[in-house]
Amino acid sequence: MLGGTMRQVGVLAAAGLYALENNVERLAVDHANAERLGKGLAALGLQVEPVQTNMVFVTIPAASVEGFAKHVDAQGIKMLVHGPRLRLVTHLDLDAAGVDKVAATFAAFFAKSAVAAD
Repeated sequence: MLGGTMRQVGVLAAAGLYALENNVERLAVDHANAERLGKGLAALGLQVEPVQTNMVFVTIPAASVEGFAKHVDAQGIKMLVHGPRLRLVTHLDLDAAGVDKVAATFAAFFAKSAVAAD
């Protein structure tokens, strides 16, 4: 009667309730990891928007997009690289060591490719 998509609302609401009841304190860790990642990427000379939550927005040179997508995939990092502006999100499954791995992967690529950031 309500259409095919309304039946999934309860599943999504349950996930949201669980997060509010069990993971609110964890947000501080995610925000700190995002700040750490943003500072690491900015130190490479990449354009990083101010980090305010657990999301980091970084812009890589447009000429690097395809090569960078292959590079992160080869490192086993799951990242959608469809254009020069990337949104990176820290979360429960990404610890400080993971943040360091992502920053090191960016550093290795941009040092190897010698593509200067705009």
